[in-house]
Amino acid sequence: MSVFQAKKQGVKNFSVLVSHVLVPPSIASILQSPQNRVQGFLGPGHVCTVMGYREYEPLAERFQVPIVITGFEPVDILQGALMSVTPARSRNPDSGKSVSAVVSRDGNRVAQIWSTTSSKFAIANGVASDQSRKAATKLRYEFRDHDAERIFDVKEIDTQEPANCISGLVLRGVKKPHDCACFGKQCTPETPLGATMVSAEGACAAYYAYGRH
Repeated sequence: MSVFQAKKQGVKNFSVLVSHVLVPPSIASILQSPQNRVQGFLGPGHVCTVMGYREYEPLAERFQVPIVITGFEPVDILQGALMSVTPARSRNPDSGKSVSAVVSRDGNRVAQIWSTTSSKFAIANGVASDQSRKAATKLRYEFRDHDAERIFDVKEIDTQEPANCISGLVLRGVKKPHDCACFGKQCTPETPLGATMVSAEGACAAYYAYGRH
């Protein structure tokens, strides 16, 4: 909205560097891995409130995994886990279900109309594949005068995690965070080495905060 207003009001000295990512391409990348052990997903309720859960349905059907949209409260997560486990055991994935009444299949159409971003190619979350390279967004062309990436000639940022970081294996369910030699030592929420420790919602950050106890 700030970008939209800047364009509307003719503000010239305002720009943003967009770092938003898309979830479905990253999920597809994880599920396509031969090493993948992930059997279900809890989808992001705050995102789906705006975007809906339509894009998750083909993934659930194609890979035969349940995807349940949840909130962040403990009861939401528990209910989402229950809704995931039941169809996973019966091999009858039930995608697109939500534990929140504010999430619909099509999302908030008004908010979508006002969106100022579109997809771009970028590697996301330490999982490199054709799918995950489409997992980021950029400002649409008509808002290019407020695109910091263009104005300041920001080169394509190629994030490289350290060789001793196993966040990609953690994302695919192959390894647990405590299997990493750096976990809790060189790698902490204050000094993260990989995506799963950078995000407070990441597996390594969760294990660090709660698993040690």
